Amino acid sequence: MLALACTAAFLGRNAFAAPASAERADMQLALLRYTGGEWNPRPRGLARLAWEVRKRTSIAIDLQPQTVDPASDELFSYPLLVWQGERAFAPLPEGAVVKLRSHLTKGGTLLVDLSDGNPGGPFDTGVRRELARILPGVAIERIPTEHVLYKSFYLLDRHGGRVNARPYLDGMFVNHRLAVIISANDLAGAMARDEFGSWEYEVGLGGDATREVTFRLGINVLMYALCLDYKEDQVHIPFILQRRR
Repeated sequence: MLALACTAAFLGRNAFAAPASAERADMQLALLRYTGGEWNPRPRGLARLAWEVRKRTSIAIDLQPQTVDPASDELFSYPLLVWQGERAFAPLPEGAVVKLRSHLTKGGTLLVDLSDGNPGGPFDTGVRRELARILPGVAIERIPTEHVLYKSFYLLDRHGGRVNARPYLDGMFVNHRLAVIISANDLAGAMARDEFGSWEYEVGLGGDATREVTFRLGINVLMYALCLDYKEDQVHIPFILQRRR
């Protein structure tokens, strides 16, 4: 019930409205659709994350992620946006830059997932170029291990993903709030299952443990996007300490 309360508080504070659905849903994941490159390289990854969110939390998430044009007003219906890719892409239209800036400065969160698992590669380079336009003057920096993101639902000290390209997350802070989260490890690749229930991609030696960490990180990102830093409140410390045992 706490998650539902956080969701309601977030939607009210930032004027984001949950999308309509035939099934009751508190929120829906949204994948950015852009020109060039490959904007949806892991089409089953986010759907599987949504399924795990439904199973493990009280958030009634829509099981089918939405795709969204970053230059449209529909962007503001989704508190958490996901940006995936594995190739170079053309610069975003100025309208998309303006909309994304507004979304992120008014309370929205963006998760960047490098599907190629290649820090410094063509997709990563393009994303960083565009982030410099979207949030000019805001540095991309390593997210501290003590940040609330790592305890927003699960207590985490690892990052998961299909590959172990970078053992930490990068991010961008807007007024001390983590607005952009960047994973180099292809999170969606580790979560994707095919229509028969088989994992679509190998994850190396970590196997199921790595996939579990990946799902936990995905849930933490979602919970942070909805609830921000509520886990920093003193009232939650006994609960957190109990979960450490």
